Amino acid sequence: MNQAVVSELTELLRLERLEDNLFRGQSRDIGTKYVFGGQVLGQALSAAQQTIDGPRFAHSMHAYFLRAGDNERPIVYTVDHTRDGGSFSVRRITAVQHGKPIFVSTVSFQIDEGGAEHQVAMPEVPRPEDLSPPEPLSEQALANVPVKLRRWLMRAGPFEFRHVWPRDEVNPPKRPPLQHVWFRLTHPVEDDPVLHRSLLAYASDFHLIGTATLPHGISYLHPNVQMASLDHAIWFHRPFRADEWLLYSCDSPSAQGARGLARGSIYSRDGALVASTAQEGLIRLVNLHEQRDRS
Repeated sequence: MNQAVVSELTELLRLERLEDNLFRGQSRDIGTKYVFGGQVLGQALSAAQQTIDGPRFAHSMHAYFLRAGDNERPIVYTVDHTRDGGSFSVRRITAVQHGKPIFVSTVSFQIDEGGAEHQVAMPEVPRPEDLSPPEPLSEQALANVPVKLRRWLMRAGPFEFRHVWPRDEVNPPKRPPLQHVWFRLTHPVEDDPVLHRSLLAYASDFHLIGTATLPHGISYLHPNVQMASLDHAIWFHRPFRADEWLLYSCDSPSAQGARGLARGSIYSRDGALVASTAQEGLIRLVNLHEQRDRS
């Protein structure tokens, strides 16, 4: 089963090429209300990479989510050749559904070069094998969430997560805006650095903005909480494999104006900092009585 789910994801990230700079990606309904942001990140990165000649790999990606994506329809990606220099190439990607842009991104690629190196040390946390997988929600808790979301919570996804500090999403306690999560693909995949970057872009949308909710005792499972990714950035630093354990260390320096900011550092299990992320997301508390009055 794990191999089938992982194969489905890798296939999702391999886009159909319609023209030189035009690609089509399918959408996967994983039970979320709209297209999962990580899917669009991974597919956009895959589209951009296919327009690069020679051994240049993504080192940074900056993206904005403009509209909610329809997970019942494919997404068309157009790629603009912004620049090709001696060492760097830049691509601008626009994702379109129903004739409107839902996402824009700029990705920068670089040849392999040496240079000065330093990094922040990985936090001292338990190893993934010393942590238990997340406990499934009880039947009582599942009965109180929408059917589509219930299907997502019950499905076996392509990634396995192990939280250093597990959290009750139904009745979350208030705690500092910091969390550490080990994750990896549930089945090995081919040794292709382009694929592993797209897989990491996909996975980087999990847990990140949720860090900004920790001090407030709220959760995406609460009916009065609206959450959505607004933008996303990822920087690739060092080689890695998405099918080996990686530590996602996330913190949130601020939440205000119905928005929360979160930052992430991704480490291999030997302590190498392989990627960094940042994301601002919508975190809106809705008055359910007013919402019902408007409907």
